[in-house]
Amino acid sequence: MTQLRISDYGMLADGRTGALVGRNGSVDWWCPGRFDAPSVFGRLLDQSAGHWLIGPVAPAGVERAYLPDTLVLRTVFTTPDGSVALTDALALEPGAREHDIGLHSPGILLRMVEGLSGHVRMRLEYAPRFAYGRVRAYQSELEGVVVAKAGGAMLALSGSVPLHVVDDDIRLEFDVSAGQRETFALAHAQAYGHNPAPPPDVPGMISDAAESWRSWGASHRYDGAYPDLVRRSSYVLQGLTYQPSGAVVAAPTTSLPEVLDGGRNYDYRFVWLRDFSLTLRALWVASCPTETDRLFNWVAHSVGRVEGAPMPIMHGVEGERDLTEHRIETMGGYAGNAPVLVGNEAWRQRQSDVVGEVLSAAWVLRDQLDPMREAVRRLLRDMADEAADSWRLPDAGMWEIREGERHHVSSKVSCWVALDRAIRFGDRIGGDQRQLARWAEARDEVRAEVLRRGWNERLQTFTGTFDSDDLDASLLVLPIFEFLPATDERMRATIHRIERELSRDGLVVRWPGEAASFTICSFWLASCLALAGEQDRAVHYFERITGHANDLGLLAEQIDPRTGEQLGNFPQAFSHIGLIHSAWRITKAEGGGGVAEDIDFVS
Repeated sequence: MTQLRISDYGMLADGRTGALVGRNGSVDWWCPGRFDAPSVFGRLLDQSAGHWLIGPVAPAGVERAYLPDTLVLRTVFTTPDGSVALTDALALEPGAREHDIGLHSPGILLRMVEGLSGHVRMRLEYAPRFAYGRVRAYQSELEGVVVAKAGGAMLALSGSVPLHVVDDDIRLEFDVSAGQRETFALAHAQAYGHNPAPPPDVPGMISDAAESWRSWGASHRYDGAYPDLVRRSSYVLQGLTYQPSGAVVAAPTTSLPEVLDGGRNYDYRFVWLRDFSLTLRALWVASCPTETDRLFNWVAHSVGRVEGAPMPIMHGVEGERDLTEHRIETMGGYAGNAPVLVGNEAWRQRQSDVVGEVLSAAWVLRDQLDPMREAVRRLLRDMADEAADSWRLPDAGMWEIREGERHHVSSKVSCWVALDRAIRFGDRIGGDQRQLARWAEARDEVRAEVLRRGWNERLQTFTGTFDSDDLDASLLVLPIFEFLPATDERMRATIHRIERELSRDGLVVRWPGEAASFTICSFWLASCLALAGEQDRAVHYFERITGHANDLGLLAEQIDPRTGEQLGNFPQAFSHIGLIHSAWRITKAEGGGGVAEDIDFVS
């Protein structure tokens, strides 16, 4: 099979995990149970790592879209002999509505083929491979259900057409005429002590899943610019949420390459506190009422009592701390781009910007946190103390550099944000006068040092690290954080230098020489131009960036400016967060109303 492009996939979600379905009707990625579980379909990362394809035998034209206000995907195949619709969904628990969706998802992948016109010959290929493609399970037929067991897990496939196993896989063809419907369901469960359940009502479960997604969106109102894009992005962020804890993963995938043949492949199926905080604010802008108190309480208990230790920057979806990285040697990687990694060594890093992101989110959502739980109060105090104690230390920065720590300007500014917001909170987070005075002194020291050592007089720009000539797109957060206004002469010069030297028509790379643009940086540039009053150019760049989303409105981590191809893990929370924030700032610059007007939105 020819390798599909990253942008050829659509995402399904059920509040616990995600699946990727290609334009050809093949499910090439699914880690049942939770985002970071081992895959049972992994052809995304290796041709032999498992897939489930349903599509026409003959070449076909393809049109696809999500059913309105859902993550239920409908793909229409048109052949010379007729057309069919394939509808795919991950089941949600029956009757779940609004913010209860995904709490008790049954772990069932639903697929329905409907004949629209003429007569179409279809093919089905079902080849599960457990444990990231390393285990080829024995399959057996039991009362019309095909059962595969391996490694303590079970898959049970049922369908309205006869299913027969040959050489441990299923490969068959069937005909669909106009008005005809064929359905399939694949249930995942722990293998031992369970028998497969009777085949479910696939059309009914798909319909119920769609209604559940619509109920989630029904109470959400956004009146700003680009409402369709913002709404789709809010659904993506909700789809990346592990509902039992409320944790938001950075992406549902691992090891999709940032650069082809570059070796920069990472596992993003975890919860970065930075991304989590930005997601909360993005959903607030999108007018999605979230369970802020519950989610901040989860963060507080996941972090635990810090008491002088470095602040942990990321967790597993249920708060796990040890995310030790290892390589899956049996997988060749997307389009041959190894390595395939499970786990992420960034969990060991110091990233000083995290404290500012969390405290900034808490300040924005302060009314939702009132009255504030003691665990949350302690978390915010500890983070402010961390900023005061460690802002002078080098760190890995928000780009998680693995080549050693440096004094990143964006990290210092984020420490300033943490201290500034903590001071605004005052005794609401338990800060006494002595503590407030200490935070204020540190805040002023950070600001003075950034203005002294972060500004390069010779180049007339802020630089990515202290006392350097390095240009870095992370500097665009300075006006976004309200450290300096975008109209400040130094800030305006920095924005324009980044525009000249790090962007190609608004597609911004993180540093000189990087091959692919980093999507959230491109949105930051549009935001900064809006904040600087350069509205027309902000709109131009925003529309240029969003024009690279796929036909379903999904964005990966990066975009190749030369080809327009999406790269990196997909879909990427950071990118959709950037879209929502940038649309909001363009709205504010245009004087629009109805978008969190009473919120001091800072990041």
